[in-house]
Amino acid sequence: MDTDVDTGMDTGPGPAGVLGSRVEERLRTAVLGAEFGLRERLTESGLARRLGVSRTPVRAALAGLVADGLLTRADGAYYVAVPDLAELRDLYELRVTLELRGIARALESPTVRHDPAVLAEQRLWWRSMRAEPPEPGPGFVLLDERFHVELSRAAGNAALTAALVAVNAKIRRIRMYDFLTADRVTTTVVEHLEILELLQAGELDAAYRALHVHVGESLAVVWERATRALTQMTLHGGVS
Repeated sequence: MDTDVDTGMDTGPGPAGVLGSRVEERLRTAVLGAEFGLRERLTESGLARRLGVSRTPVRAALAGLVADGLLTRADGAYYVAVPDLAELRDLYELRVTLELRGIARALESPTVRHDPAVLAEQRLWWRSMRAEPPEPGPGFVLLDERFHVELSRAAGNAALTAALVAVNAKIRRIRMYDFLTADRVTTTVVEHLEILELLQAGELDAAYRALHVHVGESLAVVWERATRALTQMTLHGGVS
């Protein structure tokens, strides 16, 4: 039987791309919010009827969630993917190591300096985020990734940055749980600015500590929410 979801989404007229983005964001939020059970069968037709849209944007949205590792496809339907939390935690720890290494390089060698142009650009960007904070939601993870990748790029080791980009793609599905409340978005913006300001002032030790705390708090929040969501999905789906 097809599964419906109460989306509360405004499906009024608009460009196809905008509608497709709305559909994907709503379904992404539903998956992360444990609105579907682990064995709940999701189909294009059922979701399209409930959302009041054609199957085309639903099909594209589902493909995007499969690419992000949130859904799997089998037997002509889609199911919530069961995350391997142990593997994701290992990857998250690798991410922390890569992040901190960028500042550690500068601490170890006086010839290594963060690119001031990149720092200035990011500080301007995140000041605008502080002035007009975006809505909380799983999509904020992309903005957060941008900050951390640019911070790594500013440190001057392209290999470290490439490795961070690769790890981010693998843990994105779990990190989306970090940005589901307004307070987490606000805290993230403030901490990004603090790290940038410390680096611009040349206070590398303080910047290293601030970044360590920042990524550590994120890990704690992500794991608490992801574990709770996995429990809810199991109960919701009646998994034996």
